Amino acid sequence: MFTLDVNMPEVEAAMFAQGAGVVADMDIWHKCIGHVNEQRLKSMQSSKIVTGLPKFKVDGMHKICEACQFGKQTKNVFPHDKNVSKRALDVVHSDVWGPTKTTSMGGCHYYVSFIDDHTRKVWVYFMKEKNEVFTHFRISECWLKSKQGCRLSA
Repeated sequence: MFTLDVNMPEVEAAMFAQGAGVVADMDIWHKCIGHVNEQRLKSMQSSKIVTGLPKFKVDGMHKICEACQFGKQTKNVFPHDKNVSKRALDVVHSDVWGPTKTTSMGGCHYYVSFIDDHTRKVWVYFMKEKNEVFTHFRISECWLKSKQGCRLSA
């Protein structure tokens, strides 16, 4: 936490304040003190947490803060009914990542992952070279064929 002293000339000029007792626009203070809500601003004023905080207009905040609205936005999740696969290993997603700046203890700079669309099971293989992807695909296919009775297709 830090102390905010609004009686400093620089802060007063930035806040358009003319001195103590001036009725201030709460919207300006909302933006200048980290987008705190109206209730918190009134609490700061009544408990005198901020030295020199001016009196606010009675009507409070009256503008919708665009930054706060953007901060509340979320991304829509993928619908669960959109799975393409009807059973395990019908669709397998793959991703290759690398090169890394730091070499792993085993000397690897890359990894490849295989994700089953239906079960969400993940297999990860670490690689020294990117050209090892197909080899790991074949290893995964052989393992799945022996364990699951399934076959992957490229």
